[in-house]
Amino acid sequence: MDDLFKHLLILRSPGIGPVAYEKLLARFGSVDAVIESLHPSAELRDAVMREIDSATRMDIKFVFDTDEYYPNALRRVKNHPPILTVRGNIETLRYESVAMVGTRHATAVGMDFVANMATVFAQHNICVVSGMAIGTDSAAHIGALRTAGNTNTVAVLAGGVDYIWPLENESLYYEILERGAVVSDMPIGFVPKGTNFVQRNRIIAGIGEKLILSEADLKSGSMKTAEFAQEYGRPVYAVPSHPADSRGAGPNSLIRSGAAILCQGISDFFVEGNRAQKNEKKSESENEILDKIGTVPLSESVLAEIVGKSISEIKRELVILELQGLIEKQDNGYVRR
Repeated sequence: MDDLFKHLLILRSPGIGPVAYEKLLARFGSVDAVIESLHPSAELRDAVMREIDSATRMDIKFVFDTDEYYPNALRRVKNHPPILTVRGNIETLRYESVAMVGTRHATAVGMDFVANMATVFAQHNICVVSGMAIGTDSAAHIGALRTAGNTNTVAVLAGGVDYIWPLENESLYYEILERGAVVSDMPIGFVPKGTNFVQRNRIIAGIGEKLILSEADLKSGSMKTAEFAQEYGRPVYAVPSHPADSRGAGPNSLIRSGAAILCQGISDFFVEGNRAQKNEKKSESENEILDKIGTVPLSESVLAEIVGKSISEIKRELVILELQGLIEKQDNGYVRR
């Protein structure tokens, strides 16, 4: 059996995900030993062979997390998918990337805002990653595709890379194949279920080196994607919306709590055509707080007293420093990383 077949045989076994996969390899020491312990059925072996044959026919590639094309940012995520299926231009996965997500029921103004930002990111050779849903996701992909080139956008799907969903985006799907890449960790031909969209959102957040949240309800998949990005230590930017609109509840809440950086437009990332990323750099206030944090945990109240500010004033700076990986929160306070 070749290497790809062996690894897929494990991953396509019932109940085996990235966590179980790694535990089995650690326990048994080799792929062959794991397969022997699982006793895969003839039906499963046939299904894996059919999947590999389908991939060959449709020019779908399997990318291991040890391959050069596996997204670097996703590789750093704990329990990342060991293998991705990729359809389209695999080179797209090597580019710096930004995740852009939001509601399926986006306003015209919101979609225009996202599309225009995506266009500028693509012009600066930054790949736009989203989930190919209608609404915000579609606007992000379409905006990126306005720019010449074929490495502008990545669509992460909840089903197989050959399963087009939603059907309204069939033409967009094929344009992305021509100009970018479609990615999934699901088997070829797989029809997604509800829980698969959560995993898709994890991958979107994992591939993006930063995340921009546009319009989103408070309890939505886009908000979960933002949570995953925070968990992975990625900067999260939120586009504010009118408080009377439920689609503004998600981003507004993140901005208010200090969990996200206020996003007012592409100027937050570029100034006069050059990279700025000014919001990701430490402000004078953040530097002052960082200077006071060492190896001994300091609570928010103690830090506030030291720098002469209220707790509410320093919360945002602490969140930003934590997202940048400069400090770490412990039970009794913050320490330097």
